[in-house]
Order: sequence, then structure tokens, then C-alpha cells
Amino acid sequence: MSAAVTATVSAVCATVAVVITILMIRGCRRWRWKVYKKFMAKISDEVNRRNRELEACAAVNDVVIEIGPVEKFLHEILNEKPMRFSSEQLASCTGDYSTELGSGGFGVVYKGELPNGLPVAVKVLKVSMNKKVQEGFMAEIGTIGRTYHVHLVRLYGFCFDPNTKALVYEYLENGSLEKYLYRDGEGAGEGGRKERLEWRTLHSIAIGTAKGIRYLHEECQQRIVHYDIKPANILLTADFTPKVADFGLARLGERENPHMSSLTGGGRGTPGYAAPELWMALPTTEKCDVYSFGMVLFEILGRRRNYDAQLEDESREWFPKWVWDKYEQGNMESIVSAAAGVGEADREKAETMCKVALWCVQFQPSARPTMSSVVRMLEGEMAIVPPVNPFHYVSGGGSSSSWALSSGTGTGTFTSSSRDTGWDNKVSAASTPRKPTDEMVKGVKSTEPVTT
Repeated sequence: MSAAVTATVSAVCATVAVVITILMIRGCRRWRWKVYKKFMAKISDEVNRRNRELEACAAVNDVVIEIGPVEKFLHEILNEKPMRFSSEQLASCTGDYSTELGSGGFGVVYKGELPNGLPVAVKVLKVSMNKKVQEGFMAEIGTIGRTYHVHLVRLYGFCFDPNTKALVYEYLENGSLEKYLYRDGEGAGEGGRKERLEWRTLHSIAIGTAKGIRYLHEECQQRIVHYDIKPANILLTADFTPKVADFGLARLGERENPHMSSLTGGGRGTPGYAAPELWMALPTTEKCDVYSFGMVLFEILGRRRNYDAQLEDESREWFPKWVWDKYEQGNMESIVSAAAGVGEADREKAETMCKVALWCVQFQPSARPTMSSVVRMLEGEMAIVPPVNPFHYVSGGGSSSSWALSSGTGTGTFTSSSRDTGWDNKVSAASTPRKPTDEMVKGVKSTEPVTT
């Protein structure tokens, strides 16, 4: 009996030993597999790490390669804002102010060159910073300093040192439009000769100027009213691309508020170009610039000053009124003939310019078109309703009642299928303004801007 038990116990022990051995072998295999997986994972991680390092090195190399253009780009972006120059820097770049380009009511303009070779025009303001000069200085930087457009002169920077107050603009080779329009010797180039521009060039200058003013009125983040549009403030590049300049009278306005409430009356602008409401106790809007642009169109059309007292024919002394009289008589031939250099192929454009000018100088601001409409009319993209008499205040015999704003005269409507559906003709006067003088209307005595 004991032998059988012993044999059984031995068999069980042997079986247990075999099972344990098998389990141990399997455990060893699993352990070896885990160790192998961990080892391979480490190898994989190491390979990935090295690959990442190689990629990072490549990226660093790319950054090193591209850092030059990026820095140049950022430098150019920063330079688009007006820079502050010192008086020493301006003296250096102008050769101690050796080349004078012109002078005006607020200072003298000199030719200069920045260290990078860029030609500039440096406008040195009067040292005595009175209220007018201060306002003009701040207006230039606050308006044109924050805008950029192909038809606006660019402000590169300024100087505001104790002894030097100056503005630095881009230099425009051909100067102002003024010197190409008038028959007198004013603005003649070197040798006393003036280049005569073709009609098509003048027409292109008119459209470009209108686009620049349109940008100020309708496309800037804040509406900008220039207040002194005239040929002297329209500068020309080497290829006669026009750029609106001199923002010393300009003001910013909120788009939600159509009126520049801070500017009412007081005679702002240049006589002969300033809108009637600028000389009266009336709110002003961007339509002041539309009126001034209309007066510029008349001078382009006639290649003459709007008021010329030297003419023997008294009826032609004030050109805009003469144009209206001929237009009212249906005598467009006389107007086109007066526009020297207009060929038969450009006759229609000259007639269009005449009608646009008559609309722009309407006595009531709301009767004038917007500048976007002006551009489309000049480009032939918008039909033009026959204009009404813009000079009813002149033809009324000079009585005070003839100068009053009346809802029955000087108004008109304009319809179009485009965005701008026309300009408002629902205007009625709340009061009778004072009568403008001849100097205000025709600019007889002065072409310098007047401010208050």
C-alpha cells in the first residue's frame, strides 16, 4: 500500500515539475519578447529623435536663408508710416537746403535725397508755429500720413525740432498741373519753356485726380475732406500721373456723420476754387471738394485761369459762367473750340468734362455728384442728365434774394443702376446766406488758401 502511494506521489511531483517547467519556459519567452519590443521601441525612438533633429536643422537653415527677405519686408512695412527726422538729417539730405523747388503761404519746399538715394521734397514750415501753421502741420500728418494711394502724394516723414518744422514728401518730377494750364509765364520750366500737354493726357490727369479724391471721401477708414483742391495742389510724376498734395487744410470725419460740424463758414480754402458754403454760415461736407474739382475741370477744359480780367470780351472773363451760357444756348461747338487741342476723336470726352464740371459746381452741395459718380461719368460709364444752371446766384442781378439757397433752383437728380443711385435733390434753405464777393467766387486777388 505504501509503495502505491509513493508511486502516485512521485508521478504527481513529476507532473507538477513538468508543468512548472513549461510555464517557466513560456514566461521566459514572453519576457524575452517584451525585452525585444522595448529594445526595438528604443531604437525606433532614437531614430525618430535623430530624424527630428535633422528636420529641425534643415528648418533652421531655411530660416537663416529667409531671414534677409523677411527683415527687408518688415523694414519696408515699418517705413510706410511717417518717420521722424532730425534737423541735422534734413540739412544733410537737402545739401543745407541748396535747391529750392518753390514756396507758399506756409513755408519753402526744397529738393533732397535720402541716404538710400530716394529723391524727396522737403517742405520747411515757418519757424513761428502760429495756430494756422500748427493746424496745417498736424493735418498733414494726421490725414495723408495714414493713407496710401497711387493718386495721393506720399508723406515719408516729418521733423519737429525746436528750430526746424518740416514735412518730407515723395519728389514728383513734373511739378504741379498749374504750370501746364495757363498762357502766362507762371510755372515755366527751365529756359522759360513750358511743355504743352495733349488733351488726352489732361483728360487722364482729370480722371486720376478724381480717383484720388474719391479715395479720400469714400475708401479711407475715416473720411478725409481736402478743402483746397486746385491745380497747384495736383502734382505730376514723370509720366504725368496725378497725385493730390498739400493736406494742410484737410480734416478727418466720421463716416456716420456727413457734416464736418467743426467747420462752418469763415472762408476756408482758396478763392476761386472754394465752394460757396465755405464762405457762409453753413455746415460743410466732402461736397466742398467736388465743387473745387469742378473748377479745376473748367481750367483743364479751357487751358486758362477761370477768371482772366485781361480778356477784351467781358463775357469770357469768368470762364465757368461763359461755358454755362454757351451750354444753355446749345452751342457746344464754341465750348469745344475753346478747349484747345481737342480733336474730333476727343470731342465727346470734352463735352462730357463740360457737363461734369457744371454738375460739380452746383450752388447747393446736395445737387453735386459724389466723386465715385464723377469718376464713372468721366470714364463714360454713367450717362449724364443735362445739368441745370449752377450760377443762378450770379445771373439774378445781384439782389440778396438771388443769392439765397432755394429748393427750386440749382438742383437736379441723377439715377443709375450702379451702387450710387444719384445725389439728393431735396434741399431747402433754412436761412439766406451772405453774398460772396467777386474775390471769393473768382479768386481775383489771391490763389493762396485762406483759413480761419
